[in-house]
Amino acid sequence: MEVKNFAVWDYVVFAALFVISSGIGVFFAIKERKKATSREFLVGGRQMSFGPVALSLTASFMSAVTVLGTPAEVYRFGASFFLFSISYTFVIICTSELFLPVFYRSGITSTYEYLQLRFNKPVRYAATVIYIVQTILYTGVVVYAPALALNQVTGFDLWGSVFATGIVCTFYCTLGGLKAVVWTDAFQMVVMIVGFLTVLIQGSIHAGGFHNVFEDARNGSRLHIVDFDTDPLRRHTFWTISVGGTFTWLGIYGVNQSTIQRCISCKTEKHAKLALYCNLLGLWVILVCAIFSGLIMYSHFKDCDPWTSGIISAPDQLMPYFVMEIFATMPGLPGLFVACAFSGTLSTVAASINALATVTFEDFVKTCFPHLSDKLSTWISKGLCLLFGVMCTSMAVAASLMGSVVQGALGGLLTGITLSFWVAIGAFIYPAPTSKTLPLPLSTDQCVQSNISTPELPQLSSRPIIADTWYSLSYLYFSAVGCLGCMAAGIIISFLTGHQQGKNINPLLIRPVCNLFCFWSVKYKTLCWCGVQHDRETEQDYLDTGSDLKGEAESVVQNGLRQESLTHISDYDPKDKRYNNMVQEKITHF
Repeated sequence: MEVKNFAVWDYVVFAALFVISSGIGVFFAIKERKKATSREFLVGGRQMSFGPVALSLTASFMSAVTVLGTPAEVYRFGASFFLFSISYTFVIICTSELFLPVFYRSGITSTYEYLQLRFNKPVRYAATVIYIVQTILYTGVVVYAPALALNQVTGFDLWGSVFATGIVCTFYCTLGGLKAVVWTDAFQMVVMIVGFLTVLIQGSIHAGGFHNVFEDARNGSRLHIVDFDTDPLRRHTFWTISVGGTFTWLGIYGVNQSTIQRCISCKTEKHAKLALYCNLLGLWVILVCAIFSGLIMYSHFKDCDPWTSGIISAPDQLMPYFVMEIFATMPGLPGLFVACAFSGTLSTVAASINALATVTFEDFVKTCFPHLSDKLSTWISKGLCLLFGVMCTSMAVAASLMGSVVQGALGGLLTGITLSFWVAIGAFIYPAPTSKTLPLPLSTDQCVQSNISTPELPQLSSRPIIADTWYSLSYLYFSAVGCLGCMAAGIIISFLTGHQQGKNINPLLIRPVCNLFCFWSVKYKTLCWCGVQHDRETEQDYLDTGSDLKGEAESVVQNGLRQESLTHISDYDPKDKRYNNMVQEKITHF
């Protein structure tokens, strides 16, 4: 494979990204040095505005895997990815109207505190441990995968970029806390947009204008977007993307610690909701940029596909190879695109490190050591950021050795995880047949013959029957399988062991979906509440008395709930949907 090396200016542009990101961390470390509390460090004192939080959310969940992977998906399978705009819309509405109000009003810092309030400690700790393991694994891949793709195409130093990413993210997370993460993400979001725009402009010029791009895409069947086939084994259809994609992204946005932590850092609930809805606009912008990049890339390579011809060895190398071709005579711009890709990586890794430190501190450290001083709590939080920064970077190194990148509540949790892992691992071992993934045709007619090599496909002696059914399920349904399995098992076990009466459930821990659909009828809304007292007077009583997290002292002791949480709620003003005392007095005794 031909490697096109970076010029000096490319390295200068790329290095500027890391220098500015580190500088933001230093700035907030100096600015906030007198506010030495763990709450200030982990959630920004709940004083953030919606603008930077919205940019931070978008940047964090559009990693380098998205920057490199989505255009390649569009190149190979067409522009059906545009349907993800529907999934994003459903997810943001559900998150802002159902999940956010519960988390924001409960005053919690770790989302898994909710599981203890609603269920018990074992469920909380099980979910926390799973989140920590999953996030470290994911973060390692997020760092290593794009670095490998860029290295193989541009000659960009693999391990230099991996360690630089880990060191810089750990540096500004440890120094500046959540505020540094949010503002750095905002800067990196701007870099991502600028990087995409340069590719779109130069790529369209090379293609002879957007008219030619659309003409080539139409001739290559890349503009067939909507397919209403209900077959769940098909890779991308209207249903797999709109339904399966919604389940997938709900897990990322609705209850993910990284998302909720930044939302609850906003000064009011209104600001938190605005952050989510503005973030939706950002998701649409990035999605459209990635789709157009894929179409332009197809127009450029329509007669000589570099992957099929053997010029590159993997689809995720398509975008870097394309960029190196169109910017071959423009030093500095390839570096800008690499900065764009690594902006996604930096924002994702920084958000993960901060979230990991938060759940570990809130769910384990404060539980074991409830009488920590503010100063010591802050230093422990910083130490956790450093620890997880090292662990995530180490996981990126480990990823290089892994080959291809790849009670009722507790019972339901284990069932959902088992089903998700089962179908995902099966799909990895036995990839779905092309009759289900339906890759679109690629041409090598105008490639130089000496460059063409036929890729060797793995030959499997036999495929079990389950490989063409269960294991061929669209990857977008993996989260749906886990979620529905968790719900089904939880409901069954709850009924077998004795379910709770609705009147005994704290209404502030439940956000009824029916309120969104039965808003015109009090009768039907009340019926769907299943006995839970969601009337305004009852909820106000919980807020006024602070008993919303468990009314009686006996229940507090039994469930290990901290009095600190009760203080949070007593300061919550339901009329303005904000906390009256932003710098809350901390009570850490049981």
